[in-house]
Amino acid sequence: MQDPAQLAALAAVHRRGSFELAAAELHVTPSAISQRLKALEERIGTLLIRRGTPCTATAIGLRLIRHHDEVMLLEQALATELPGIAPGPATLRIAVNADSLATWVIPALAATQGFLYDIVIDDQDVSQDWLRRGEVAAAVTAHPGPLQGCDTLPLGRLRYRATASPAYIERWMPDGATAQALSRAPALTFSDKDRLQHIWVDQRTKGQASRAGFPGHRLASSQGFVDACLAGLGWGLNPEPLVAAHLASGHLVDLAPDQPLDTALHWQFARLTAPALAPLTRAMQQAARGVLRQP
Repeated sequence: MQDPAQLAALAAVHRRGSFELAAAELHVTPSAISQRLKALEERIGTLLIRRGTPCTATAIGLRLIRHHDEVMLLEQALATELPGIAPGPATLRIAVNADSLATWVIPALAATQGFLYDIVIDDQDVSQDWLRRGEVAAAVTAHPGPLQGCDTLPLGRLRYRATASPAYIERWMPDGATAQALSRAPALTFSDKDRLQHIWVDQRTKGQASRAGFPGHRLASSQGFVDACLAGLGWGLNPEPLVAAHLASGHLVDLAPDQPLDTALHWQFARLTAPALAPLTRAMQQAARGVLRQP
């Protein structure tokens, strides 16, 4: 049986990136973290943390971190049946895309007691990778097919609208969102992983503008996207719940009202810890039904 304190030190070093930050999280000295990690590596017989900036876990280190997380969640589930052994709130690490976090996920987290959340924000097309590596217990993902040892529940579709300010449209798209206009009008992109604008442009122009490419600003913030559109910095795909009021007031304009872009989202989680995650799973489904478009 592995020492829980040593496993906690391993997880903290990997997730915080340094011995000093791990020590601060666990309320011990950096020397204590170093001693616990050294003892664990000697017991396992291999390197578990690559020392650097930041420090990162090896493949075997990640497997031990996943074991640590699973044990903590299973103990949390047991505590609901045996309150006398309650270990306190368990830290739950999940991967969520920024737009879901900005529109419907927070109420689900707030409605579920007993967890301290460690939220990894990443694109819905790659959030499943965090679950595959064992770095999170669950993920909001665009991938419907479950990983081995995981289950998937459909949540619904988040609708996006291509929006811009009236002044921006007057300057860059006086004749509408044509292929020519889209090839030169500055767009907004969340990150290199963000393909929403490219997908919409491809559908809108039947590939004409997407082949030529288009200029864009990179802005990794859901609310920043909305603010940038309002200010006339660029056009972008915004979640409908975030811009509905601005569209109704005329502060933003839908570039193609008949051409929204829907993204299907799924809740994917490790089957082993499903009982511990059940309250959050129910809350996520309920919150999604209130915002996402259902089949």
